Amino acid sequence: MNSFEPSQGALTSFESALAALLDGLAPVPPTCLPLSEGLGRIAAEMRPLRDALPPRSIAVIDGWAFRALDLAGASAYAPVPLGSPPVWVEAGEAMPEGCDCVLEADLVDCSGPMAQVFAEAIPGRGIRRAGEDMAAERPASLPGRRLSAVDLLALRSAGLKEVAVRAPPLRVIDVTAASSAGLTARFVLESAVAAGAAVACIETVGRDAKSIAGALDGSPCDLILLIGGTGAGRTDATADALAARGALVAHEIALQPGQTAAVGRLGDLPVVALPGAPDQAFAAFLALVQPIIDRLAGRSASRGMVLPLARKVSSAVGMAELVVVKREEAAWMPLAAGDLSLDQMRMADAWFIVPGESEGHAAGTPVEALPHRDFT
Repeated sequence: MNSFEPSQGALTSFESALAALLDGLAPVPPTCLPLSEGLGRIAAEMRPLRDALPPRSIAVIDGWAFRALDLAGASAYAPVPLGSPPVWVEAGEAMPEGCDCVLEADLVDCSGPMAQVFAEAIPGRGIRRAGEDMAAERPASLPGRRLSAVDLLALRSAGLKEVAVRAPPLRVIDVTAASSAGLTARFVLESAVAAGAAVACIETVGRDAKSIAGALDGSPCDLILLIGGTGAGRTDATADALAARGALVAHEIALQPGQTAAVGRLGDLPVVALPGAPDQAFAAFLALVQPIIDRLAGRSASRGMVLPLARKVSSAVGMAELVVVKREEAAWMPLAAGDLSLDQMRMADAWFIVPGESEGHAAGTPVEALPHRDFT
């Protein structure tokens, strides 16, 4: 049984609801995945690289391999004859023993009885030295960061086949499937996967409290997300189902959009009931669910971008409001606050929350917005 008292009547502050969800949560144990499944996951600790990369000096251009000292003084006017034919190397091949540079094909003439070189070179020309990419004992991964294609390239270059990640398993229970074709639940599932969680599928249940309460018992997970049934409609019973299980912490959050969301704890397991409307679910996911997944995945603190507001943002005191913004030159252009259309959601580059005690921000106020997509 959790130690939080369910709220009654008045709206629960967004900050209190989030604190109740995060209380006592710790990163889940790491698991290993094939590199082909690692993109976008949150990296966990791994053993340092045993060997440097590359392990031997390699050519980075196609050409002839030499020892730079043997080319001293060579030029088009005074070619240097070679006592033995040079060795041809392709880009990516290991350098022959004793060679420390590569010359392009047109700087060497091998057509006559004795090869000639028409240019000198400094050591390191046309090659990547051993250990120049990564030194031995460097971290194999960067814990807490989302794995990028470059991270996976480094792991493959080191000969590794797997990567350690923290991917908290969560369950998505759709209460709206019969009326909405599961569109919001699919959106939430895809958002959770993009955030680094492991989601197997969407479970659908009836809208009555008994069916919803029974669905809370299922496969082991670290977070349960319920979709829909959170409003005041005659068939909305999600909050009642949580209350019947003794899991309800708060219903009706001072967050706009997302006011009808409910939060709870089933023992130590956090439970978030998101509204069925896409914009409401979008805001409640960013504000309440994303921080849980970040905590469970051990993700490094999210870093936003601070830019001045291109125009004023007004907000009602007592209600935290989610604002979506688009980057325009060196400023954040607010697209919407508190009421989001689908087009505004998809056009947004980033978002921030105006706290409940604030009336908003004047034009020109520096604001840190968290990325909703890459800043481009």
